[in-house]
Amino acid sequence: MIRPRRGLAPLVCSLSLPVLFGCLAGDRPVGTSYSWEAGPVRSVTAYFRANNAAARLGPEEQRVFLRRTQHPDYRDSSCSLDGMTVTAEPAPATLRPDGEFTVAGDRPRGSVWVIGVEVTVRRNGAIVGRQLGSQHLVRLGGQWYGFAPCPR
Repeated sequence: MIRPRRGLAPLVCSLSLPVLFGCLAGDRPVGTSYSWEAGPVRSVTAYFRANNAAARLGPEEQRVFLRRTQHPDYRDSSCSLDGMTVTAEPAPATLRPDGEFTVAGDRPRGSVWVIGVEVTVRRNGAIVGRQLGSQHLVRLGGQWYGFAPCPR
């Protein structure tokens, strides 16, 4: 007859209870893990919501948004959207730091991140283009900055 080891069960239970309690006492659903990126994901999606809200208001409002959120070191690098608007739907699970990103060979100041997006370009409300890609954003001084799109 095989008998269970009596000394192991109390040890397993004593180690499991704090983990179980931590899951039950936390502010997220049981079975989900904590992500240190929760803050960046939340603030990046807010950036995209603000961009898309500006796009819905029209080309001029989006130009103002893009100018305001253009990385400070590259404000002279923006271009005209030529009457178009650009919305971007981010894929939050793809957000990650990108320490290799450069603009014309130079690394932007701040913490560079990249995220997968679905971009939709409209002219007078009609879709003229749709594309999957990635977008770089930079966290600098507590704010997110981007690089204004230049449609071709």
